[in-house]
Amino acid sequence: MLQGVRAMSSREHWEKVYTGKGPNQVSWFRPHLERSIAFLEAANVGRSAAVIDVGGGASTFVDDLLDREYENVTVLDLSQTALDAARARLGERACRVRWICADVTDARLEAAAYDFWHDRAVFHFLRDPLAREGYVATVRRSLKPGGHVVVATFGPHGPETCSGLEVMRYSPEELHAEFGSEFARLASATENHVTPWGTEQEFVYCYCRMPA
Repeated sequence: MLQGVRAMSSREHWEKVYTGKGPNQVSWFRPHLERSIAFLEAANVGRSAAVIDVGGGASTFVDDLLDREYENVTVLDLSQTALDAARARLGERACRVRWICADVTDARLEAAAYDFWHDRAVFHFLRDPLAREGYVATVRRSLKPGGHVVVATFGPHGPETCSGLEVMRYSPEELHAEFGSEFARLASATENHVTPWGTEQEFVYCYCRMPA
């Protein structure tokens, strides 16, 4: 019951954020997620691979995937308003994407459905250890054996709050530890993201892989 109440509260918060701001007015907006695309290309999963963008909302990552002819793309977000903004932007191309409005910490995704899991700027909002456990459990259940995971959060010198919420900050080692040693850590990266209003934010990327 408490989990349901927490999810509803989070949903209301993010609906308010995306109702009050355009997609390019949130701090994490980038015209293109070059670093994420580089990890995806390095994974060499093929254009028919099932790719899920968690917390994709109104992000342009889905545009970049379609531009590169990825054929099996899912976008999951807690905010229906954010998803609607992305669908409107894509126009006719939106029908090539599966859209899911859900809380990733307890989403009922299909088992062993995805080859590549992408999350930029969701995991650091999960301050409750149980929420993080639920997130990782969703990853374990929905990724195929040997599936790829790229998660980006604020780094140790990143902001302590974002969109009115306190956040977690991680080093690459700390972020990988949240998933467990059975996930093979393949690479990490640090990026100085510049917000739409010119402020720099430190992001850390962790790229790991599920056991085969």
